Amino acid sequence: MLSAYATAQFVAAPLWGRLSDRIGRRPVMLLTIAGTAVSLAALGFATSMLGLLLARLFAGAFAANISVATAYITDVTAEEERTRWMGMVGASYAIGFTLGPPIGGFLGTFGYDVPMFFAAGLSAINLVVAFFVLKEPDRRAATDTAAPRSRFELLKDPVVRRLFVSYLLFSLAVTQLESMFQYYMIDEFQWDVFEVAWVLFAMAIVMGGIQGGGMKRLAERYPERTLVTVGGAIMVVGFFSVPIPGSVAWLMLPLFLLAVGRGISQPSLMSLASFQADAGDRGSVMGTFQSAASLARIFGPAMAGLLYDVSRGLPFRVGAALILAMAVVAMKLPRGAGGNGPAATPDKDPAPTNA
Repeated sequence: MLSAYATAQFVAAPLWGRLSDRIGRRPVMLLTIAGTAVSLAALGFATSMLGLLLARLFAGAFAANISVATAYITDVTAEEERTRWMGMVGASYAIGFTLGPPIGGFLGTFGYDVPMFFAAGLSAINLVVAFFVLKEPDRRAATDTAAPRSRFELLKDPVVRRLFVSYLLFSLAVTQLESMFQYYMIDEFQWDVFEVAWVLFAMAIVMGGIQGGGMKRLAERYPERTLVTVGGAIMVVGFFSVPIPGSVAWLMLPLFLLAVGRGISQPSLMSLASFQADAGDRGSVMGTFQSAASLARIFGPAMAGLLYDVSRGLPFRVGAALILAMAVVAMKLPRGAGGNGPAATPDKDPAPTNA
């Protein structure tokens, strides 16, 4: 079920992005939000495994509109503000992941279908709000003559390819933690699911605080490439240290480092990806970039489970190695527009500015 959702996202993210480059962001966002509401309602009505699977496939496909949402952010923000607003996107996810599980757990006591219908209702409200509030961004700089490039065409660009690989490695590492952490806490410290949820809640609060507030100051002082590598270094230490503590109290330190590192690295990578897109194919570029995370979530959980069967601490050590590889790849990414500097490519010097 998890892989089906991620597979649909992987396929659909670049397609929604390219469609939004052609016909506009607003109609694609409204269509996918409506599709999300319908697919969640279908999940509640499903009475068979096939029905569940189909609902999850459609839900994943429509949820791939994150590529369009980030392209929209790119359309309406200046480069020097880009990382801050990509951080706000991450913060909104953190808030959702913080509030969603306890709300779903409470509603689930009234029936397993109730959380699905509640989520469908939230999506319907979202559709109404978006219809009245969401305006089509001004993309007059987009060229009407050139068609948006496909994922395979975009991956021929060495910078886009390096960004894709960086986000794939990052997301594979994150899935090691997300997939196995609850099992690790149950097996190692005899915690129950409710107690684990509070730890994840605390991590989401830390990530949301950094992405929602701290990224503005960091992006003003440091270029995005630096933030990616520094955040990655913090995550390497955090991942490697997870299996070491013999008590939950000491375990909070590496978990805190993981939350901080992720809060810094993820929006910086998203911002760097947005800089590589022209006005005419931003949706395609962001869709290709976001599909890396979906690809990681297709294979990452199974990979984590196999590693956990070998040794409880192995998924986290492999996570550290994946983030280290990501940081090495990211060192050759463009500098970015943060730190009051111009967005430069790795092979060229920044363009001179007028006096």
